Amino acid sequence: MNPCNRWLTFAGRVLLSLIFIISGLGKVAAPDATIGYISSVGAPFPEVAYAIALLVELGLGLALLLGFKAKFAAAGIAIFTLAAAFMFHTDFSNQIQLVMFMKNFTIIGGLLLIVAHGAGGFSLDNRK
Repeated sequence: MNPCNRWLTFAGRVLLSLIFIISGLGKVAAPDATIGYISSVGAPFPEVAYAIALLVELGLGLALLLGFKAKFAAAGIAIFTLAAAFMFHTDFSNQIQLVMFMKNFTIIGGLLLIVAHGAGGFSLDNRK
């Protein structure tokens, strides 16, 4: 991999992972509010959903950041993001919710590139 591609794939992986890591840290800081929000959309077992969100956003988010088992991490985050889009962002009469829905699909697109091509540069998966 040439140096430019190494840096670009690293930057892309960092940028994709940050939204999940930061969101996960927010959930850790406000568990009751997060569980309440999950409950407000009628999701079953909000405490379990909260735990899954933490696992995905922090655990898989950090794995993606480090490029550790990046294909697995990206696939898991993509599935989570798809579920979140349909669970939380389907009020298409609200333009913000429509934008959030499309944002989720855009993120899924980036994650699928990692599933297809791997972690890229500066990753634990590709250490030499």
